[in-house]
Amino acid sequence: MTHRAPFVAESAPSGEFVRQPNRFNGRISASSRSGPGDGPDADGLWPVEPGRYRLVVSLACPWAHRSVIVRRLLGLEDAISLAVVDPIRDERGWRFWLDEDHHDALLGIEFLSEAYLRTDPAFTGRFTVPAIVDTRTGLVVTNDYPQITLDLSTEWTAFHAPDAPDLLPSEPSVRAEHDALVEDIFRDVNNGVYRAGFATSQGAYEQAYAQLFDRLDALSDRLRTRRFLMGDAITEVDVRLFTTLVRFDAVYHGHFKCNRNKLTEDPVLWAYARDLYQTAGFGETVDFDHIKRHYYATHDTINPTLVVPLGPDTSGWTTPHGRDS
Repeated sequence: MTHRAPFVAESAPSGEFVRQPNRFNGRISASSRSGPGDGPDADGLWPVEPGRYRLVVSLACPWAHRSVIVRRLLGLEDAISLAVVDPIRDERGWRFWLDEDHHDALLGIEFLSEAYLRTDPAFTGRFTVPAIVDTRTGLVVTNDYPQITLDLSTEWTAFHAPDAPDLLPSEPSVRAEHDALVEDIFRDVNNGVYRAGFATSQGAYEQAYAQLFDRLDALSDRLRTRRFLMGDAITEVDVRLFTTLVRFDAVYHGHFKCNRNKLTEDPVLWAYARDLYQTAGFGETVDFDHIKRHYYATHDTINPTLVVPLGPDTSGWTTPHGRDS
């Protein structure tokens, strides 16, 4: 038996949630042959130009959150401006209602959908964040969230802070291991919580649930002997796992029925997540109010009352983690 899906177009007949593909996959690249102020070159590459592009995010969204963290870690705040949308979304999509006059100051729009439809008037999918919008034309350059953070690391190096970390391993075999781990975590954890939460059949839910906790158990075992997923230094894959872990007890455990155990009940993952939270660039980008209000007050097929829970207690995030020893 299946039931009404939160996003009908992304629900398979089996009841499994199938995430829509990213519509815009333009890239901002140091290899672009376009000059300052120009559009993309023949290969679709936009020029790297500080002050030109606007990163639109929701602090509730884990996919957007990863771009906020990477932008902060690399010191790109002055090069790429940031727009934060209201955590409450309706059929019109993400809205700039946190801003004066309910309009983004640089883009001059009330809803992110306006930029989407200006770029592709025939677009009929969900309007997603993160999105990078060109402030000169108002066009969406990309909403390809996996590629956005990679390009921040590789294409914007001229504007990185002097002490910016290397988030992508340079040694080929280590990079291959890193990228394989990224794929496993995306499939089973990052997207796995959504596959459980948005499932509309018991079978689809149970499959996603099992894969999620099998992967979390494997990650917990991996992190028993190393501080971060690839060793002693934070890499891109840590950012991607963190944005799911930091939301786990607040929304995924209850709202998405990922309730075998809480994050706080896994000593290794809980200490690892606190270690990252207490690292500059991570904890200060977390907004539990936005996170809870978005999930509980917009997914009315899952939470029809739209009541937002007061818990859990988040004070534990700042307690000693011991991982540095």
